[in-house]
Order: sequence, then C-alpha cells, then structure tokens
Amino acid sequence: MSWFLIFLPLAAALMAFFTKSEAFRVRLLPITGLGHLAGVVVSLVINTWYRGWGTAPPGVWLGLDALGGWVLLVVSTLFTLCAFYAPGYLALRPGRNVRIFVVCFLCFLGMASLVAHARHPGLVWVGMETTTLASAPLVYFNHNKQSLEAAWKYIIVGSVGIALALLGTLFLAYGAYMGGLDEPLHYVRLMQQAPELSRPWLRAGFVLALVGYGTKMGLAPLHTWKPDAYSVTPGIVGALLAGGVTSCAFLALLRTYGVLAAAGETAFAQELMIGFGLLSMAWALAFMVRQTDFKRLLAYSSVEHMGILVFGIGLGGAAVRFALFHLAANALVKSVLFMSAGNLHRAYGSRQVSAVTGALRRMPVSGWLFLLGFLAITGAPPFAPFYSEFNLAVSAFTSGGTIWLGVLFLVLLGGIFLAMSDPVVKMVFGTPRANRERTPYTDAFATTAPLVVALGLALVLGVWLPRPADQMIRSAAAWVEGQP
Repeated sequence: MSWFLIFLPLAAALMAFFTKSEAFRVRLLPITGLGHLAGVVVSLVINTWYRGWGTAPPGVWLGLDALGGWVLLVVSTLFTLCAFYAPGYLALRPGRNVRIFVVCFLCFLGMASLVAHARHPGLVWVGMETTTLASAPLVYFNHNKQSLEAAWKYIIVGSVGIALALLGTLFLAYGAYMGGLDEPLHYVRLMQQAPELSRPWLRAGFVLALVGYGTKMGLAPLHTWKPDAYSVTPGIVGALLAGGVTSCAFLALLRTYGVLAAAGETAFAQELMIGFGLLSMAWALAFMVRQTDFKRLLAYSSVEHMGILVFGIGLGGAAVRFALFHLAANALVKSVLFMSAGNLHRAYGSRQVSAVTGALRRMPVSGWLFLLGFLAITGAPPFAPFYSEFNLAVSAFTSGGTIWLGVLFLVLLGGIFLAMSDPVVKMVFGTPRANRERTPYTDAFATTAPLVVALGLALVLGVWLPRPADQMIRSAAAWVEGQP
C-alpha cells in the first residue's frame, strides 16, 4: 500500500504531462485525489485493526506509523478538496499552463506521501526537498513580476532551510555513529538506542532541524518567503502551501524531536519549541495590525498557527495530542480562507482591503465562507480550532510552573482576533462601491462546494472526533514523546 500511495499521484502526473486532452488532464486531479484518499483510509484501517501501530519491523524503509498516517490523512484530505476546486478555478484562467499546474500538484502529493511513509532521516529530507521543487512552479502560476519574485524567494529561502535540515540530519547520523549505531538509521532504531547516542551531536542536529524545517513551516523569523508567496499565488495554491507543505515540514521536525525525547533531552527541545512558538504568534500579531492586503493577512495567520503547533509540542503531555489535532483543524480552515479569498480577489480585482466592501452582497457564498473561516481560525466555537486552542491553553495553565505561558498564549490569541477582525469586517459588511469596475465573476458551485465541505469537516471535528482518529492521534503523540 505504501508504494501505491506514493506512485499513484506520480503516475497520474506522468499521464497529465503526456496527454493532449486538457479536459482529461484537469479531471485527473479529483480522480487521483479520491483514489489517494481512499487508499490512505484503507491503509489506516489495516494498520489500526489488523497490524497495530507498534508492530512494524525497524528495518522497513517505507511504512505508515500513527504519526505519518495522521499527517498523510490531513494532507490527502486537503489535496482532495483542492482537487475538486481546481476544475472550476482553471476554467476561469484560460491561457495559463494547465499542464504544469496539474503535474506539479500531483507530484507534490506523491512527495508528501513519501515524507509520511519514510522511516529514514535521509529519505524524509529527500521528500521535503522535492516538495519544494514541485510547489515552486505553482507559486509562479500567474506569470507576472510579483509571482516571479515570490517564486525565487520561496526557492532560495526554502533551499537555505532545507540545507540546514540536511546538516542537522548529518549531525544526527554522526551522533548515532558516536553511539555505536551503524546504518540503516531507521527512526525506530534511533529511538530504541537513543540513550546511547552522543548528546552534543544530537542537540546540535535538533537545533539545525528546527531552523531548517522551521523555515519550511514558516516559523518567525524564518518566514520571510511566506507573505510574498501566499499573497501573489492563486488561493488554491495558498491552501496547499498553508496546509500541505507546512504539515510535511512539521512532520519532519517531529521525527527528530521524537528521537531527542527518547534520549531524555525533552527539556532542551521544549524550551526551543515554546520560544519559537510564542515568537511566531507575536510576530504575526505585529504584522497583522493595520494590514491592507487580505491575502498577506492570511499569510501571517499561517505564521501564527505554525507557532501554535510548535508551542503545543513544547508544552508536552496532553498538549501534544491537541497540537496534532490542530494540524488538521488549521489545514481545513485555511483551505476555506485561502480559496474564498481567491474568489473575492477575482470578483473585486484587488487584494486591498479598502477595495473589497460588501462581500456578503456581492459574493454571498464566498463572503459567508470567508467570515465563518475567520471566526473558525481565530478560535470561535464550535469549530475545530477552538477545541485545540482551548485545550492548549488549559494545558499551559495546568502544567507546573507555566501559568505565564498560558496568559501570554491567550493574550496573543486575543490580540490576533482583534487585528484580523477589523479588515474582515470591513470586507464582508457594507455596500459594494458603485465606482469600482464590476468584474463578471460571481459565486459558482464548482468554486464554493469544496469550501462548504471543508468548513463542514472543521465544524464536525469541533464537536465530535471519531474514536479511530482519536486513537491514532494518541499513538502519534506517544511517538512524538519518544515511545515508538
């Protein structure tokens, strides 16, 4: 099943490249998305009911464990939602290179599947580097000066980050060598013999992994590629970056964190994670205040939520489960926000908050989706982000000696809500300006139905988490805390 999930999107990408039918090329996206998601569900069922998460032999190079399975389920769901949005969107963009768009989209899914299945640090790094190469042409999809600049910044900054991550992988390998552990360096073997690894090299490797993969996640101050990339790309690409690329980078970081935790170096790692998490939230708040570009506003929201993820991991204990749950909550709601923002951008012909007024009248479905997405991402009940953020705050207050962390966490969340509410309210309420040129774009079933489904999933997860998903998250949290 591992090979199927990796090679299905790659085979579809090959078909998309060579086929002459534009219609068939576009239809490959939802077909592949559904097939891949079905394969992920079957694989998870097999692992949960028949094999068990802890029974895989350490010598296997590819295979799903609970942590990789949870992240892959999130990424595959996000990809499928974007895939059903894509045909309606691409129909509105005649003259663009659909072949490159579809091929890169599918290649990203294949490489994300590789990252989720990989059980060797080097293989994880290869998968993460390839996701960068697959997604860079998507950033340049609009083929203008701004998108070219954003694509180059994405490649250069991302390459620096991934180079540091490679150095961290080499440090981890040398620490294993100093501890008497030879190749192959599977994660299970590393965690089983983690107490024997060289502590200085292990710490150095984690720091470099945090900086390297943190750059791919967009943690502050390593996020410099994010505002430009998210603001000039189509909404569907922004959704894939915010919920897909970042989730894979988070998984890669957690792999190294788990080895460090198994070695008894949890305290060292937690301090760094909490620091980066709170810094990212504070940085996002500072740049959200009086933000005039609503797509850049969403970019800084992504910086904030990457901070929430690592903050939760840094708290440890029950907070790890809620951070992993927040990964799914963020991906679902971000898909709603970015793609509805793309709809508004097309309808008003501008990304400026001052140019978008009366969205509830001009684009009622997209306007409501954008408003509800804003409420969801800022922690309004009963959506999924509320469940995770509330429990993360409780964990911060109930963990010994960390009350101030809970207070600071809540203050930052409140400030971000206020900073985002001002531009969002101006956009969705009021009356559309009569002196602005009216574009022909309006709400359509193809470009709104996937968003309704995504928002519905975020609502369901906020009030009910299926038992198999809860068990998988608990198993994944145990892995993160050094218990393979």
